[in-house]
Amino acid sequence: MTYPHTQLFIHGQWRDASAGETLPVFNPATGKEIGRVAHARQADLDLALDAAQKGFEVWRDKAPVERAKIMRAAAGLMRERAGAIAALLTQEQGKPLAEAKGEAMAAADIIEWFADEGQRVYGRIVPSRGNLAMRQMVLKDPVGPVAAFTPWNFPINQVVRKLAAALATGCSMIVKAPEETPAAPAELVRAFADAGLPPGVLGLVYGTPSEISSYLIAHPVIRKITFTGSTPVGKQLAAMAGQHMKRVTMELGGHAPVIVAEDADVALAVKTAGGAKFRNAGQVCISPTRFLVHESIAKEFSAALVKHAAGLAVGDGSAEGTQMGPLANPRRVTAMAEFTQDAVERGATLATGGERIGDEGNFWRPTILTDVPLNARVFNDEPFGPMAAVRSFNTLDEAIAEANRLPYGLAGYAFTRSLKNADLLARRVEVGMLWVNMPAMPSAEMPFGGLKDSGYGSEGGPEAMEAYLNARSVAIMNV
Repeated sequence: MTYPHTQLFIHGQWRDASAGETLPVFNPATGKEIGRVAHARQADLDLALDAAQKGFEVWRDKAPVERAKIMRAAAGLMRERAGAIAALLTQEQGKPLAEAKGEAMAAADIIEWFADEGQRVYGRIVPSRGNLAMRQMVLKDPVGPVAAFTPWNFPINQVVRKLAAALATGCSMIVKAPEETPAAPAELVRAFADAGLPPGVLGLVYGTPSEISSYLIAHPVIRKITFTGSTPVGKQLAAMAGQHMKRVTMELGGHAPVIVAEDADVALAVKTAGGAKFRNAGQVCISPTRFLVHESIAKEFSAALVKHAAGLAVGDGSAEGTQMGPLANPRRVTAMAEFTQDAVERGATLATGGERIGDEGNFWRPTILTDVPLNARVFNDEPFGPMAAVRSFNTLDEAIAEANRLPYGLAGYAFTRSLKNADLLARRVEVGMLWVNMPAMPSAEMPFGGLKDSGYGSEGGPEAMEAYLNARSVAIMNV
């Protein structure tokens, strides 16, 4: 499929940047430029802000059932176009076509769930304390225009979680999507535009991230900020939003622990955690990274995980049979080399991988490090790549303490046959999402978010809706 020139979307129209500037887009499998994306400047942002305010004034007054009809139509278009969208996503991001199509299809499910949930945004009547002539009401209103900032690893998924909740509650939104992977989120926006979303309700811009974020967050039109990305950048944006009293949802970095208890099903743990580890070449915020394995099964588990990793077919995501594509950019290849070198120098064993594949593109061999010391970088900083670090533990309390040692608290995994262990893990592992004896299965109806330095707020479940709503108290006296 021919890769397009990606434009801005402002007030219901696709347009180039006012100054005509563009940025290059590269295919991570080849390292070659495949297209351009429009580069917005302040003049474009002003147009988008004006459109977002006007769009909000129209959208907030539409009945929830009417909003739901448009959203469900957009979901239908995403399903119809999933194959074509997946081809674009694989070209610009690198993930295998099956994963890319799965992302597009999952977006449709998320849109539909929020479309329905938006019809259940209720206020309530509160009985007065004595005067029956008084009517007390709690009203739920949309917070207003939203600015969303999204990353390149899941350029559809990370937009749709924010967008669906915002639209369902009656908000408008300006999306600052990733410049490295612009075409896939543009197709998500196109589905809403073609479904009949009123002009201005949804805007799409690309450009210099720091310029766009500083301008949009401070602007009085914007009433809510939502960001997915690294913890350091998230803290900067949250601080900026706090200066302007803007509401914020943050889904930040993770460094997910995997606790494999003494009584775990080792084959299940390897198949499940191994599959999750190398999905999207490990470039997943909820990717398992710190493998904590009971000492009695550590050798068995490590050997099986090495066999799994070494057997993966790595290649161009568009090629048949590819199980893991390239890293998204050269920066990640450099990071993998640095993480590997540091771990080995500190005493870890490189069990498999640990090297670049070929000279073209950003391919890295799936990597397993065993006997990793706690002072290795990979056990303290999120690798965000196809790398698993394994170390053993003696007691479950010891494993839980290590899982909680870092400031991250996004996701976690555990494997045990014991209900007692499972209950202890559920209560004591400090993460926003925990999966026991199963792969990560985020769904629209469940909360999606982290604790501690991994952010706050949810991008799933009814909890996600609250971030886009104002709760107002109104009392009326009948006179």
